[in-house]
Amino acid sequence: MFKALQLNKSEAGFSAAVVDIDEAQLPPGDVLAQVDYSTLNYKDGLAITNTGPVVRSWPMVAGIDGAGTVLESSHPAWKTGDRFIHNGWGLGETRWGLLAERARLQGDWLVKLPKAFSTRQAMAIGTAGYTAMLCVLALEKHDLKPGDGEVLVTGATGGVGSVAVALLGKLGYSVVAATGKASEEAYLKQLGATSVIDRQQLSAPGKPLQKERWAGVIDAVGSHTLANACAQTRYGGVVAACGLAQGADFPATVMPFILRGVTLAGIDSVMAPLARRQQAWDRLATDLDPARLEAIVEEVPLSQAAEKAADLMAGKVRGRIVVKI
Repeated sequence: MFKALQLNKSEAGFSAAVVDIDEAQLPPGDVLAQVDYSTLNYKDGLAITNTGPVVRSWPMVAGIDGAGTVLESSHPAWKTGDRFIHNGWGLGETRWGLLAERARLQGDWLVKLPKAFSTRQAMAIGTAGYTAMLCVLALEKHDLKPGDGEVLVTGATGGVGSVAVALLGKLGYSVVAATGKASEEAYLKQLGATSVIDRQQLSAPGKPLQKERWAGVIDAVGSHTLANACAQTRYGGVVAACGLAQGADFPATVMPFILRGVTLAGIDSVMAPLARRQQAWDRLATDLDPARLEAIVEEVPLSQAAEKAADLMAGKVRGRIVVKI
């Protein structure tokens, strides 16, 4: 038996509770894993609070992320004792996830834990931080360099935003952090932001083309915020879009793209190829300051994960939540 945060939906309603599960009930897979730490991402919050159509089959063990140790493996790349990271691949949605003491996984989905990280640090990063790194890689692929101009990060106190600010700051970029939490200015500057702006400057409907400001953008918000960020991006700039905290709509025009040559790069972390995942995690190992990482972390036990997920969806969380399994 092992403990897991299980989600149930029936005629009696929805529930999220830590329960005991028989190991024989685990889904098929070629790697049996012990999970040391998991985390709470926005998608986990949607699932655990039942506020978004994330879960596709019931009952579901929550948790899209996990880090731990291989217990048994029939996969050629993995052996007993190896340490791994898992992000995405439909866990917590269509397949049992990692807010649990045990998981059975596919070896093809797992990333080798970089020596620079403990399993706790890996989950302090989680899908949110790994997505932030994918965004930075997209900016670099477009040839954006420190010194080219200001880079905007929206949703800056969230998981993706906090890690993005820390990464860009360490790499030498001039980072402008947008947030609705004015009290967090010192926190964002500690992470590496050069300046902080109120998210209301971006969140209302705006003109199709606006004064050019941003050399690059990392947006985790969507909706009018993304539309305005594109409208304010300088000629030839790049916008990496990875989230929808404000909304999934995109009320924009083609003007920034056809008149200023702006590039809108979509960032997916769930089904990203293994090589790109490993590249992102290897870069995180060299480009993310562990001291800055610790500044954004709050740790909770598995028994408090559902409560903390509700706080996350209510906007009461900054940075990253690590769940000790």
